[in-house]
Amino acid sequence: MLSIPGNPGSTCDGWSRREFIRVGGAGLFGVGLGDVLKLQALAAESASDAAKSKAGWGKAKSVVLLFLQGGPSHLDIWDPKPEAPSNIRGEFKTLRSKAPGIWLSEVMPKLAEQMDKATLIRSVSYTPAGLFNHTAAIYQMMTGYTPDRVSPSGQLEPPAPNDFPHAGSQITRLHPSELPMFPFVMMPRPLQESNVIGKGGTAGFLGPAFDPYYFYQDPAKEIKLDDLSLREGISKERMERRETLLKKVEAAMPEMEKAVSNYALDKYYRKAFDLVLSGRARNAFDLAQEPDKVRDRYGRHTFGQGCLLTRRLIEAGTKFVQMNWPAVANGDPTVDAWDTHAANFGPLRDIHCPKLDSGLSALLEDMDQRGLLKETMVIAIGEFGRSPRLGVSTSGNSNSPDGRDHWPYCYTGLVAGAGIQRGAVYGKSDATGSSPAENPVHPMQILATVYHVLGIDPHTIAYNHLNQPRELVQAEPVLGLFG
Repeated sequence: MLSIPGNPGSTCDGWSRREFIRVGGAGLFGVGLGDVLKLQALAAESASDAAKSKAGWGKAKSVVLLFLQGGPSHLDIWDPKPEAPSNIRGEFKTLRSKAPGIWLSEVMPKLAEQMDKATLIRSVSYTPAGLFNHTAAIYQMMTGYTPDRVSPSGQLEPPAPNDFPHAGSQITRLHPSELPMFPFVMMPRPLQESNVIGKGGTAGFLGPAFDPYYFYQDPAKEIKLDDLSLREGISKERMERRETLLKKVEAAMPEMEKAVSNYALDKYYRKAFDLVLSGRARNAFDLAQEPDKVRDRYGRHTFGQGCLLTRRLIEAGTKFVQMNWPAVANGDPTVDAWDTHAANFGPLRDIHCPKLDSGLSALLEDMDQRGLLKETMVIAIGEFGRSPRLGVSTSGNSNSPDGRDHWPYCYTGLVAGAGIQRGAVYGKSDATGSSPAENPVHPMQILATVYHVLGIDPHTIAYNHLNQPRELVQAEPVLGLFG
């Protein structure tokens, strides 16, 4: 069936807000596949033209998401409250940053020197459905949708083919890479809470062709790149002959069969050939090419070297890089987890914040010096913040006297690049960091902003496994972030 809605389906942003075309059979009513594709292109073009007048539209070519899974404390990192009571303000003193009027916690001295390059959103906020544990919050942050099945503990079921796609997968589908490079990389470990692994980190109903390249290795250790190297006994010339043969097979296919087969060939075989033969990806993952001084600046730890690898991947042409905080979301805070129920200040001071400080500050400085920040949106954020009051239970978890529980009602995210204001604060939390006082920002709006800066209408339709139309995200971009 072919359906083209009338005026009720259109908006000022073009046809992509509503269903534009549904095709049940090629050639129906004399409209062929080529005509359908042309109509779809016109719809996308219309949406783009309408959105180009909005601030920040199409400013980015790539996105970096430093996902601080586990929920870092906004009060103890980038929204200190020195005038609040002691059971709220905590143990850390404040530190003036390079950006006028912006103060950070004393445990972030290197980032304070780079705050003239970024904006802090101090009013990220949402109200969860039921208990707010990590998995549901991560799923929302990655996909732009709230989960439909949540266990009494707040955890979700394992990943399923009918999940909503990760935003990076949607971007890969809508803006395919023209370079022999992974378009979407997730590292150095999967999104995880307890035994629920990878939820929100797949292409879901888009299919595995749009899954990220899962690089689950510690970049601070020796990296193995066997899957990006020619196998022993197979020369580059032999691989090129195979590619030539593959192209001849394609040329001999009937037109319709070729259209169907190209999906698999383009997404799997040709990508594999190009990645292996070009060596572009292999070189990007080779941190040994970096001077020791640069590696030291980022920090010789998993997060720091992951941030350096992130810069190299963006430089090589990857469109979306997600660097997950190395630990499991509900891991041990005395090892490498932001989930500071049992202890908050010691782990932040001695372990986590020094790593975040070196890696994030070096990434901002390095990308700015190389000109990459002009066309790359950088985001550093967790799935929620931590409770303003110490020692209380807000999510059914037990907490030590100096521990902080989960807190989705107000927290902070850092954004930079792609036309975003430099040295600024957007939004404001109240006197205790408990709720937004100005300009609340839902995590879905941050995803909408990501699509917007890439020149993608956030309301573009994708069809799920049941052929039902779903918007990329049901939210508007935060236009006030742009200068």
